[in-house]
Amino acid sequence: MVEDKTTSFMRSLCMGEIEEDVLLPFPQMAESEQETLRDIASALSGLLGPREEDFRAWDREGEMPSDFIDELKEFGLFGLVIGEAFGGMGLGNMAYSRTLQEIARYDASVAVTVGAHSSIGMKGLLLYGTDEQKKRFLPELATGERVAAFCLTEPGSGSDAASITTTAVRDGDHWVLNGNKLWITNGGFARFFTVFAKTGDAEQRGHMSAFIVPRELEGVSTSAHEDKMGIRASSTTMVHFDDVRVPAENLLGEEGKGFKVAMHILNSGRTGLGGGSVGAMKKLIQLSTKQATERKQFGKPIAEYGLIKQKVGHMVVECYAAEAAVSMVAGLVDAGYEEYAVEAAISKVFTTEALWRTADEALQVAGGNGFMREFPYERVLRDCRINRIFEGTNDILRLFVALTAMNDVASQLKELSSTMKGLLNDPIKGFGVLSNYAMKHASLQTNLGRPKGRFTKLHPALSEEAEGFETATRQLALAVDRVLRKHGKNIIGKQFASRRLADIMIDLFVLACVLSRAHASIEANGEEGAMREIQIAHVFAGQARGRIRRNFRKIDNNDDELIKALADGAFEDGKFAWDTI
Repeated sequence: MVEDKTTSFMRSLCMGEIEEDVLLPFPQMAESEQETLRDIASALSGLLGPREEDFRAWDREGEMPSDFIDELKEFGLFGLVIGEAFGGMGLGNMAYSRTLQEIARYDASVAVTVGAHSSIGMKGLLLYGTDEQKKRFLPELATGERVAAFCLTEPGSGSDAASITTTAVRDGDHWVLNGNKLWITNGGFARFFTVFAKTGDAEQRGHMSAFIVPRELEGVSTSAHEDKMGIRASSTTMVHFDDVRVPAENLLGEEGKGFKVAMHILNSGRTGLGGGSVGAMKKLIQLSTKQATERKQFGKPIAEYGLIKQKVGHMVVECYAAEAAVSMVAGLVDAGYEEYAVEAAISKVFTTEALWRTADEALQVAGGNGFMREFPYERVLRDCRINRIFEGTNDILRLFVALTAMNDVASQLKELSSTMKGLLNDPIKGFGVLSNYAMKHASLQTNLGRPKGRFTKLHPALSEEAEGFETATRQLALAVDRVLRKHGKNIIGKQFASRRLADIMIDLFVLACVLSRAHASIEANGEEGAMREIQIAHVFAGQARGRIRRNFRKIDNNDDELIKALADGAFEDGKFAWDTI
C-alpha cells in the first residue's frame, strides 16, 4: 500500500517506475454502498424506465419539463454527493460515478442535468467552502431547492480559461461582478452559480477568483435556451452578471486562487462524466445484441456473421476498459490521493472516445433503423458528441496529460544540466548525480531489474500482458527523456510529439487499470471463473500494443511538417490545390 498520497501512477511511469501499489488491489466499494446502489438502480428503473417516449419528445422540443425536474429533486438526485448531515446521500466517488452510469442508460440529458449539479456546479463548495458557506447552501442544494451551475466559459474564453474577462471589483463588504458566461448547463433554472472572475488591481489583472452567486441577487439574468445538436432537453443558456453585488463572505477559496479552484473542480468531477459514458456504452451494447439477434439477413440472424461479432466484441472490450479506468480514478479519489489529475484526464479522454466509437458502431449494426429518429441510436450519437468537448476538450487534455506527466523528467534533466555547469565547483556531488542518472538510464536500456520497473503482484495468467506493459514503460521513459532533451522548454509548442506521448500514456494507464481489474476477478473467482475478463485483458493489451508501437515509431519518423504546410496553404487562400474549377 502506498503511504504517500501524492504519488501519481502516470508521472512515475514517465520515469520508468511502475507504482503498482497505487493500482493494486483494484478499488472496491463498501458493501453498504453497493446495497445503496442496488436500491438506487431499482428506483431509477421505475422512475426513468417507462419514459423513453418522453425523452424522445423532450429531445425534439429542446426542453425538459419543470415537473419532471421536480421528480428528480424528490428522488434525491441532487443530493448524491452531499453529506447526510446536510440532507444528502453522502455517496463516495465510485458510488456516485456508478449512479451516473445508471442514469445515462436511460437518457443523456437527465444525466447531464444531475451531473452538472454535483460534479462541477457545487463541487467547489464541497472542496473549498467554509463551514458557514456549507451550512448556508448545502441543505438547499441537497433537496434541489437550489440547483447548481458552473460558470467558467465565456464567449471569448474556452480552453484558455485564464483569459476570461468577467471582473469582480471589491467595494466595501461586497464584490461587484460584471460579465457574461456562455453555454452554462442548468443555467435556465439554477439558483446557485459557481462563478469565476478576474480580481485584483492593474498589476494583478491575471488573478482569478471564485464566487458563490445566488440567482436572487440583483443583476443576475439568463438568456433563452440554446438550440443544440445533442443533450437537447438539458438546459444550456448564457448567464449575465450586471453590477451584481456579491457579499464578501461568498468568496470561494482564496482570493486570486480561482484557477486552481476551477481545475480542481474539473479534475475531481470527471468520474461523473466517465460514469455516464460507460452507462451509455452498456445501453448501446444491449441494443446492438438485441438488434443483431432479431434481425435476419440471408436466412439467419446477423449476430451469426463475423463482422457483426467483431463490432460487438470491440464494444465489450472498450466498455470493460472504460469502466476499469473510471472506477480506478474514482477509487484514487476515495482513497485520498492528491495527485490524480493526469489519470482523471486520461479517463475522460478514453471513455468519451470509446463511447463515440461504440455509438457509431451500434448505429451501423442497426443499419437503416439506426438513422431513424423513432429508434434511440441517432439520439445517443448526437448526445455523446459533446462529451469530447465540454469539461476540457480532449485535444487540450492530451497536451495536459503529456506535459504534466513529463514534468518530473523535465525537472530531473534541469538538475542534470545544472550539475554539468557546476561540476568543476563540486565534482564529488556532481559525479554522484551523473552516476545515478547514468545507472538509471542504462537499466532502462536493458531488461535488467529495476525494482519499480516491473509488476510483481499480478496473477501469472496476466504475465504476457504485464511483460508487454513493462517493455512499453521502459520505452516511454526513454522517449520522454529523448523528446525533452531535443526540445527542452519548447516542448510546449510541439503538439504533435506531445499528442503521441499522451496517446501512449492513455493506452498504458487504461491497460494498467484493465490488468488490475482482471487480477481482482481472478483473485475472487479463480482463473476459470475469470476467463472472460482474462480474454478481454488479452485483447485490449494486443490492441494497445499496436497503437503504442505506431506512436513510438512516429515520434521520429513522421510527416508532421508536410501536414502543417498543407494546413498553412488552406489557411492562406482557402482553396483546394487539386480543384480545376
